[in-house]
Amino acid sequence: MELTIRAYLTAHTYSDSIRMAGGIPILLIPIDEEEIDDVLDRVDGVLFIGGGDISPESYGAEREQTVRGINESRDKFELALARKTYARKIPVMGICRGLQIINVALGGTLIQDLPSHTGVHDHDIVGEGVYEPHLKVMVDDGCQLAGIIGPGLQDINSIHHQAVEELGEGLSVVASAVDGTIEAIEHEDADWSLIAVQWHPEFLAVSDHAPSVSLFTAFVESAAKYRADA
Repeated sequence: MELTIRAYLTAHTYSDSIRMAGGIPILLIPIDEEEIDDVLDRVDGVLFIGGGDISPESYGAEREQTVRGINESRDKFELALARKTYARKIPVMGICRGLQIINVALGGTLIQDLPSHTGVHDHDIVGEGVYEPHLKVMVDDGCQLAGIIGPGLQDINSIHHQAVEELGEGLSVVASAVDGTIEAIEHEDADWSLIAVQWHPEFLAVSDHAPSVSLFTAFVESAAKYRADA
């Protein structure tokens, strides 16, 4: 009998960014949906991190050959978790795949591969370049994100080959790359603190990139307020 060992991991950049902002990171592993409420009773905010592609079947699409890194148990857990955080209005931060999970959980769809669908090739940098900004996004004036990092052109990094196609219910685009790729979304419900970006501020935050540090600070502050108001 072959022994298979699974491990649940997260990059230190996520946990370091949360700790630098004053929060205490706790790793959540996939559990049954009926157990999620017990977990959410014990946390003040949820960070949906990056990772492999979401199964296209989750949003009613056929899987293309470009799709990679699917973990269906993680998909099922995180989609349910996203819906429950919204129902409870628990503060949420979504990063890359995390933004996509939120969008799909609320009924949205994804572009399965930017290069083959849109011709865009500048969003999947790898290596040490992830620690430095290399793209620009336009942040809309008056949105929550603008209140944190400022409106107008902002410098970001980018490590993704998928992106939002159709928006989920109640979501709106608040930042886009110069090529039109959706790079940040928010929810119309003012009672739900949602920061969701397609880029990777955790790499930039540990490199002391001020706007990225501010994103994590705002998230932790929202979580603290949620706990204080509970």
